[in-house]
Amino acid sequence: MCGRYAAGRGPEELVRLFGVRDWDPEQAPGPDWNVAPTKPVSAVLERPSPGGGPQPVRQLRTLRWGLVPSWSKSPEGAVKMINARAETVHQKPAYRQAFAARRCLLPADGYYEWAVAAADPGAPRAKARKQPYLIAPADGSVLAMAGLYEFWRDRAVPAEDPAAWWCTCTVVTTAAEPALAAIHDRMPLVLPPDRWDAWLDPALADPEQARLLLAPPPPGLLAARPVSAAVGSVRNNGPELLHPAEPETPLQLF
Repeated sequence: MCGRYAAGRGPEELVRLFGVRDWDPEQAPGPDWNVAPTKPVSAVLERPSPGGGPQPVRQLRTLRWGLVPSWSKSPEGAVKMINARAETVHQKPAYRQAFAARRCLLPADGYYEWAVAAADPGAPRAKARKQPYLIAPADGSVLAMAGLYEFWRDRAVPAEDPAAWWCTCTVVTTAAEPALAAIHDRMPLVLPPDRWDAWLDPALADPEQARLLLAPPPPGLLAARPVSAAVGSVRNNGPELLHPAEPETPLQLF
């Protein structure tokens, strides 16, 4: 799964990296090195601009992490829908409509995952410890996670109130590549730049054709490094969370 990630790049850099043509600097969230479920996140998507023409435009928008299906009676289940499995995303009722029509990219510096390593079995009351790792592109490039987004209407709020509409998203995940499976058996589906246009194209509405884009990237693009346990608290947020740290319990990754 992907339950926490880092997104330290500012909106201006994201606009340049992803070829965005429409964005609002005042609404873009700032850098966040400890993104957690239900937080606002930056997303790249394509759809007609409000007040513009009918043609889709590449936009940078702010979404809430944790997808709420349009048919949901309440947003309470959003925290459970932060991930959608690539193997079944075209079938699950919560995701299949968004997969066919509302795909997005969620930019990140990397994502965090916790590896469980057993303590010394000879020690009294031996307990498993969790060591956080940052998993990021080995070359320092942006991590473009495949995502889906959805709109949900809060019927308790008047339709003319902007708060009546929730714009939410989820991260599509796939099986972890062998070198990372020792940390966790799942990883975000990372899309290389040559798949960005097709993934974002709203005209690609055939689920079977869209499924061809779900192939995982070639192994070796991502590298893992241990980081401080401070990332475990959402109250901690700063670039120092990305710094390498000596693991409390070494883990054999390869």
